Amino acid sequence: MALLAPGRDPWSLLGFFLSPLFLPLPPTAGAGAQEPLPRITYRAGEGRRALSLFHQKGLQDFDTLLLSGDGGTLYVGAREAILALDIQDPGMPKLKNMIPWPASDQKKSECAFKKKSHETQCFNFIRVLVSFNASHLYTCGTFAFSPACTFIELQDSYLLPISEDKVVEGKGQSPFDPAHKHTAVLADGMLYSGTMNNFLGSEPILIRTLGPQPVLKTDNFLRWLQPDASFVAAIPSTHFVYFFFEETASEFEFFERLHTSRVARVCKNDVGGDKLLQKKWTTFLKAQLLCSQPGQLPFNVIRHAVLLPAAASTEPRVYAAFSSQWQIGGTRSSAVCAFSLKDIKRVFEGKYKELNKETSRWTTYGVPEISPRPGSCSVGPSSDKALTFMKDHFLMDEQVVGTPLLVKSGVEYTRLVVETAQGVNGHSHLVLYLGTATGALHKAVVSGDGSAHLVEEIQLFPDPEPIRNLLLAPEQGAVFAGFSGGIWRVPRANCSVYGSCVDCVLARDPHCAWDPESGTCRLLPTPTPKSWRQDTEQGNPGWACATGPVGRSLQPQSRPQIIKEVLAVPNSILELPCPHLSALASYRWSQGAAKLPEASSAVFNGSLVLLLQGGVGGLYQCWATENGFSYPVVSYWVHSQDQPLALDPELGGIPRERVEAPLTRVGGGAALAARRSYWPHFLTVTVLLALVLSGALLLLLASPLGALRARGKVQGCGTLPPGEKAPLSREQPLQPPKERRPSASDVDADNNHLGTEVA
Repeated sequence: MALLAPGRDPWSLLGFFLSPLFLPLPPTAGAGAQEPLPRITYRAGEGRRALSLFHQKGLQDFDTLLLSGDGGTLYVGAREAILALDIQDPGMPKLKNMIPWPASDQKKSECAFKKKSHETQCFNFIRVLVSFNASHLYTCGTFAFSPACTFIELQDSYLLPISEDKVVEGKGQSPFDPAHKHTAVLADGMLYSGTMNNFLGSEPILIRTLGPQPVLKTDNFLRWLQPDASFVAAIPSTHFVYFFFEETASEFEFFERLHTSRVARVCKNDVGGDKLLQKKWTTFLKAQLLCSQPGQLPFNVIRHAVLLPAAASTEPRVYAAFSSQWQIGGTRSSAVCAFSLKDIKRVFEGKYKELNKETSRWTTYGVPEISPRPGSCSVGPSSDKALTFMKDHFLMDEQVVGTPLLVKSGVEYTRLVVETAQGVNGHSHLVLYLGTATGALHKAVVSGDGSAHLVEEIQLFPDPEPIRNLLLAPEQGAVFAGFSGGIWRVPRANCSVYGSCVDCVLARDPHCAWDPESGTCRLLPTPTPKSWRQDTEQGNPGWACATGPVGRSLQPQSRPQIIKEVLAVPNSILELPCPHLSALASYRWSQGAAKLPEASSAVFNGSLVLLLQGGVGGLYQCWATENGFSYPVVSYWVHSQDQPLALDPELGGIPRERVEAPLTRVGGGAALAARRSYWPHFLTVTVLLALVLSGALLLLLASPLGALRARGKVQGCGTLPPGEKAPLSREQPLQPPKERRPSASDVDADNNHLGTEVA
């Protein structure tokens, strides 16, 4: 509640009072909206959402994250340093220790000599950080465009210094350029990497290193991968390793370069060929991933992918974030699709594509009569016939079709992590945490029917910048977000912000439930108390917040939880704010049966503005309607200091927050004088108006006078001599101005896997 402050233009309020008394606010999201809208948005620096930031002076580019086996330590790969952070206690992560790993001066000089930036590129950016065993980590970095790798010894989760004599070449394991996307995962003691294999960034490679098996890689000459392939994830299973990437689609004829998303597969027991495909993969296959809605352009650029292992009643699924190479309506769009690992396996067991070298077109090729089937993980060396077939038949004919779970326009999702959360009723709910290119974190929940709703949006930075990496620490109940300047720790739920049972249930957050005993919305513990209230599927407070037996319907709640009592000053302007708790609700104001004020009223930016004349009194309530349920957001009992009114008996028993001072803003903060003289404003506006009118009149008079003078000069000059009608010989005709044409002049990481395998 606020009175009009000095300096606020009183004439601008004139339009407010032309509105109806109870003008309803339009809903933020229409009832027919086809894409989810975040119910709550937290701005950067807003205190309602508890966040913790770790940063270290002199360090930047916190790109690579790895969680220890016990979940108590977070290892971070930054620019030219590796850190160990203690995350067991809530709040800001604590630095356990840090070891530097800078690129040598010689490598930096060579990098600068090759025309790379000495200020932004010629450093050692950590790109691979995996747990090799209980006592060692394995890490790789760009090392000033000369990739290098080494082992790091651990001692009670502390990092021991790196020995220079143990640093080896990392070509094929880490990219040269820190801007190139890459992926790496450790499975059965072997490192599977997808990255760029040369300085120019034109030779993508999938390679296996470390471990007892021979080093194998893709054949660049056979063009198994397009030169612009960009890798985003690697996921191991029992027998295979799957790589997810995007590249130019060579099998389609299109008027522009068409991107497509792929999944590639290699066998873990692949040993390469004896004569053909020596030191090359003999089981490499790839297929197209399709994420689209019916009748819409596909989301053809994959940004990230993660695996959710199989639960007791579900099969393992891959969840991937996609964007589109086309901007629809001038904005980027993103989607999250789910792919069954069973469907991926089925496509790899289907028909192949074959390139017709005469027509340069890809055609369907049936299953060859070769046993064992080419590309299968058979034991023993493959025949020359099978290897010859595999050299040219590496692309599958069928697409792997995903199920779209979430589609959002105006957003570019760059990273995601997933988990399942068990509700009060024992049902599991899929929860997605999505990082955007502008530094926002979205929490989405997928219902049983496959539709998703956005619980909240958290803007982590005041200025837009991408989230580089996301890691979920289930034991700590938090998501860690790496970015250029540090690490954000974000608790995965913010239950305390929901102040009522209605608000708690409408949030539909599976991590939160209403505790009727304490009268608060709380984080769901394990085991779950059966008396707690929650409805993640429908979000129906009429059922969940019923005071009677479970299942009883509840009419819209009319009694407020608290009443703000306001003492107003006659002949002043009063503003009653209405906090918008949910972006999914529509808001309206109502007035009780008390005496109406003798003044006009209007709604402005959600607040009720009253012009008080001769006293005012009564109950004013701001109502929210969401999911078909209406409830009061805030209630004010307004009465005059000169003529105080007793509270309505029907509102007895409701706690009151009384404001004695008539010039005090409800909720804190001092207001200024209510009665002011606007005579100086009137004089100022009158003088300015007179000056503007005088200037306009002078301009109108000056134009005709100038035209008359010009006409008189022309008439007095007479006709030009014939010899002066043409320009003189030394004069050049006026040339038209030449047209001036304007000239046009993400770091990824996916090393937060601990070798999770699926059957």
